[in-house]
Amino acid sequence: MKPEIARNKISQSQITRRTFCNRLLLSSSGLLVASALTPDSAAHAHAQVAYPPVKIQGAETLMPSSSLYFTYPRRRDPAILVRTVDGEYHAYSQTCSHLGCSVYFDRARRRLECPCHNGAFDVQTGLVANGPPKRPLDMIVLQMRADGEVWAVGRTVGAGTVNV
Repeated sequence: MKPEIARNKISQSQITRRTFCNRLLLSSSGLLVASALTPDSAAHAHAQVAYPPVKIQGAETLMPSSSLYFTYPRRRDPAILVRTVDGEYHAYSQTCSHLGCSVYFDRARRRLECPCHNGAFDVQTGLVANGPPKRPLDMIVLQMRADGEVWAVGRTVGAGTVNV
């Protein structure tokens, strides 16, 4: 093969930097759009983690339709225990799943609310009831013991309430 013809074949098969960058940008954009359209598996995961059991002090004296703040599983992890009108206990991370503000129990509306962006969560399931949060509150797994004691025994990320 003549050197001149060989050079032409090589130059025709090579891609310019501009062409490469354009193709890369187009491919990346396509992947980004495709990932946005498919459900996020992490958002739908229900991973339960067991932690050492901790007695929630004062839970046995909690009146129906009221709440109690505590920490679990570590001292820096704020949590909220709610006793519903029917006497059931439900506990969640007090950290909003949207931007991390602290949620509180709104007794009149019977739901957990985030004051930062008007987010709200169902008190019995932890699921989003209103606002910008996309995933439920992390649930604290509870265990009822003798004398009405309520113990925190684990934590479930992105799931509803499960009482043991």
